[in-house]
Amino acid sequence: MKILIIHQYYLMPGQAGGSRFNEMARLWAEQGHGVTVIAGTVDHTSGLAPERYRGRWLLKEQDGPVTVWRCHVPESYGRSYRGRMWAFFAFILSAASAVLRAERPDIIVVTSPPLIVAVPGLLAARLRGRKIPWIFEVRDLWPESAITTRVLSRRSPLCYLLYALERWAYRFADRINVLTPAFREDILNRGLAAVDKIALIPNGADLDNFRPGPLDNELRCQLGWGNRFVVLYAGAHGRANAVGQLVSAAECLRDRPDILIACVGDGPERKSLEELARDRRLENIVFLGPQPKDRMPLFVNGANAGAAVLQNNPTFRTVYPNKVFDYMACGRPTVLAIDGIARRLVCEEARAGVFAEPENGAAIATAIRYLADNPVLCEAMGARGYEWVMANASRRALAVRYLELMAELVSA
Repeated sequence: MKILIIHQYYLMPGQAGGSRFNEMARLWAEQGHGVTVIAGTVDHTSGLAPERYRGRWLLKEQDGPVTVWRCHVPESYGRSYRGRMWAFFAFILSAASAVLRAERPDIIVVTSPPLIVAVPGLLAARLRGRKIPWIFEVRDLWPESAITTRVLSRRSPLCYLLYALERWAYRFADRINVLTPAFREDILNRGLAAVDKIALIPNGADLDNFRPGPLDNELRCQLGWGNRFVVLYAGAHGRANAVGQLVSAAECLRDRPDILIACVGDGPERKSLEELARDRRLENIVFLGPQPKDRMPLFVNGANAGAAVLQNNPTFRTVYPNKVFDYMACGRPTVLAIDGIARRLVCEEARAGVFAEPENGAAIATAIRYLADNPVLCEAMGARGYEWVMANASRRALAVRYLELMAELVSA
């Protein structure tokens, strides 16, 4: 098959972040399928474009066996929410240009957010002489997430427009793939699609790269973590992530110099969080900034536990955070400050972590103390998480399921 993926946030080589489709694309290409990706030029965590993309409307390049069309996104993306809206609109135009120049596909996969990727997706499906089947993937419920994180007002004209775009995408897509059962229930409860139109191919772990390794690895030694109990947060530092709750937890752990919280990643809130930690004179939390993707297994294995946190709002009760699968794949337990289906999976089904109330620094600190004081339990949780991922969330197995769904649509 010739597969076209439209994904504004498809990672550049070495870039940190969610790599679901980088891995899927690589695995599909290994199976002999032709894979083309239409992606943006801006790193969504920093809001900046690498120098090679500046001043370019389109740039065709190779990411191993995968062909990638990098499409212009203004650097207003990282300056304000209004600037981000303008950047999304510009990506519609540049991605539509790439659609016209890319090789004609047999199947199209469009993954959201941002929701506007549905527009070039439908263009790709309808402007090639005959209708090409397309899958609309929901990685996050938009615009609902933007409303509950107070990025958008529910009564704003833009919000009405986005809800209309959401309905339109669900209506015209041949299949809707959701990453969690809660997303499926939300779509069904609002009457936006029939149950037989919705597939569930969730997130998983890249077991080719994330696997259990020694705690005392070279990176842990380089960072001078010594014998401290290290809790790693790996992810974005934005409003929705509410990483400030880890600063509050660190303040509650002043009496435990043997515990360190290490934050890896970038985003608009990182500088203010670093200033907050300095103002409070906290020496038990560090911000290490963005790191290359290929080094992340060293960070996870060099930590004693992982942390997954989000804002305490009802929309995030429906999500599985990517980082949890990486922690489990490396045999590390999770301190989970996310309620809902993530809690059900990590703490109840896999029994691979400890739950703490979201945005409650004292509760998070208590959960960290509990793991630090119970090394045998900590090791057992990590082992159970690894077993669960091996049985249920191999990225390679999920890529095969996706191929089966695409083949079904193409043959029909």
